[in-house]
Amino acid sequence: MEEELKYKLISDFKLLESSLNGEAKSPFHKIRQDAISVFEELGFPVKKLEEWKYTNLSNITKNRFRQFLIPEKINLTFEEVAGFIYPEFEGNIIVLINGHYSVKFSKIVTQKDGVFIGSFSEAREKHNDLIQNYFAKYADYYRNSLTALNTAFAIDGVFIHLEKNVTVDEPLLILNIADSREENLIAQPRNLFILEEGSSILMADDYYTIGDHPFFTNSVTEIILKQNASLEHYKIQNDGSNAYHIGTIQVEQERDSRFSNTTISWGGGLIRNNLNATLNGENSESHFFGLYLLKDKQFVDNHTLVDHAVPNCNSNELYKGLIDDKATGVFNGKIMVRKDAQKTNAYQSNKNILLSENAKINAKPQLEIFADDVKCSHGATSGQLDENSMFYLQSRGISKVEAKILLMNAFSSEVIDSVKIDSLRQHLHNLILKKLGK
Repeated sequence: MEEELKYKLISDFKLLESSLNGEAKSPFHKIRQDAISVFEELGFPVKKLEEWKYTNLSNITKNRFRQFLIPEKINLTFEEVAGFIYPEFEGNIIVLINGHYSVKFSKIVTQKDGVFIGSFSEAREKHNDLIQNYFAKYADYYRNSLTALNTAFAIDGVFIHLEKNVTVDEPLLILNIADSREENLIAQPRNLFILEEGSSILMADDYYTIGDHPFFTNSVTEIILKQNASLEHYKIQNDGSNAYHIGTIQVEQERDSRFSNTTISWGGGLIRNNLNATLNGENSESHFFGLYLLKDKQFVDNHTLVDHAVPNCNSNELYKGLIDDKATGVFNGKIMVRKDAQKTNAYQSNKNILLSENAKINAKPQLEIFADDVKCSHGATSGQLDENSMFYLQSRGISKVEAKILLMNAFSSEVIDSVKIDSLRQHLHNLILKKLGK
């Protein structure tokens, strides 16, 4: 079945090429051709590969997916889309439906010189020079076959460019809506965010599924932060149990830049999040936060890499998991400190609570340090809810169920509190109480 899906996708690429006309000879398409060749050679990742030893993609590859090579008519109403926007949010809204930008539902309220917030396909016409300079330069498609697959089908997604010293005051919400009401579909959004020197923005990236057919999202986001640029990025995964998500975020940071990502996974059948940051300028910093609430047979694999390539940089990671029923979590976090990256400060922590006998966590924190003047630490823990705390709360007249919810909520709040968009943070606090059963 894996080979069948692989060759269907290769056949789809030939269909894409046949529709390109003059674009087929462009430098952009040459990258696509290179990428599909890599995918054809490597195929889908298998468990014998060390980086994929815990992640079995057979539930994805057994399906036959159709993908949108061009935007198609979608039967969604404004009321349905509005239902995915959290209360009291005020800001820019981009809606991607099955990986394609929707002009109908998107709303850009920021009206300021030096700002482009829009579709990847539009940017290829209006900002072709930036596309040529940055597209596929950071997300490595030579060694990652799914990044190669996305690169080959890089048609649409989100493009953001902020010019020097531009601050976007209004937050951005990206709604990724998967509509699988009628058939099995695949979406491959390609995102490119370029923040020039001294610019900044806050954004949330939300994922939802409509329908019961299997849906496969294979997304790639490249983020370039120039000197003193700042990006707060939140990824919220609310997909249905029939949804499969492979997402790769590659961040390139220059001097004095700041990147913060919070990934919250509490929906989806199989999720693999690849989050990589290269700190390539002194005094840059990265902060990774993660929270996963898993039940039934859900599977979430968080793979992170912080590459300290130069001296005097800081990184911090905190991932927490609540795992119930027969669900499985994976945390594989690597901190790399290069030979010349002296005065590095890097910390990593993964904490898990197993709520049933059949819940599983595979934790693999890693340090690769080639410098000697550094401060680095990592650790992983797993266990059950603290019995003494449970006893204390119950002795104060709180029921066992309520005590359990209180402790799980307290455990999760540290991650949710990292969110700086007020309306989103409040929405997440309210939502987690519902998901915990209150």
